[in-house]
Amino acid sequence: MNVLGTLQLGFIYGILTLGIFITFRVMNMPDLTVDGSFTLGLAVSAALALSGRPVLGLLLGFISGAGAGAVTGLLQTKAGIHSLLAGILTMTGLYSVNLAIMHGSPNVSLLQSGTVFSAIRAAFPAANKDVVILTAIVVLCVLCFAGLAWFFHTGAGLRVRAAGDNAAMVRASSINADHVCILSVALANAFIGLSGAVLAQYQGYADINAGTGIIVVGLASVVIGEVAVKKQTIVAGLLAAVIGAVAYRVLIALALSADFFPAYMLRLVSAVIVAATLAIPRLRAFAQDAKIKKEGRRNVENQ
Repeated sequence: MNVLGTLQLGFIYGILTLGIFITFRVMNMPDLTVDGSFTLGLAVSAALALSGRPVLGLLLGFISGAGAGAVTGLLQTKAGIHSLLAGILTMTGLYSVNLAIMHGSPNVSLLQSGTVFSAIRAAFPAANKDVVILTAIVVLCVLCFAGLAWFFHTGAGLRVRAAGDNAAMVRASSINADHVCILSVALANAFIGLSGAVLAQYQGYADINAGTGIIVVGLASVVIGEVAVKKQTIVAGLLAAVIGAVAYRVLIALALSADFFPAYMLRLVSAVIVAATLAIPRLRAFAQDAKIKKEGRRNVENQ
């Protein structure tokens, strides 16, 4: 197992998981825009890297992801479409948009183009390239984490958290619930788009199907992280999301290196991991109830 490569991918997907955490945990809403907005960031980043502007590609990957999320939010709030269907509609439309950005080609190679990572390697020629790349990715992930941790303690962030906790209360107050919904979905998909943008330049290519099933990767990371980090605060939740993304990549890398299953089974294993992790609280409660009943019967028998 390539430890440094696994950690690099883990922190790239950590940015994705931060976005999924916003909709899945903070807003308590399922958002299927993810598959499309991730690929949108990937496509935008690749297109701009090909034109010699890789840094702008990362920035516009973030902004384009936010735009995709805003469309989903508008469909939910202004068109009255259910959140699941709104996400599916945006994701479906983005497939054509992403192909258009990639000039109709399902694959775009960046091997002959400069990327942010090639520039970083060139700036530190004497250092280990994998360590340098990992450091750059970790710094970016930490900046995203710190930015979200700060945001959720601002007035706008507190309104987003309030809407997730009790939407009815928010509507009964002077807070515009529609604006909060649009903001939260846009912000979540901005980080998802950024993750795709970073991945495109990291791996040196963009693929139109790169986002297929990526929601499962994000959900697996969130729930794995929540098992590891118990404290229920917003900062702890964000930290758990990043830790879960890294842990998920380590688990997948270990399984692949041990030949437990072929590579094409990756999505199925991801789904099983999500289902198993989500079932842990229910299994714990079941075991606790069984223990209480057993102790109760024992006390009755002793009397």
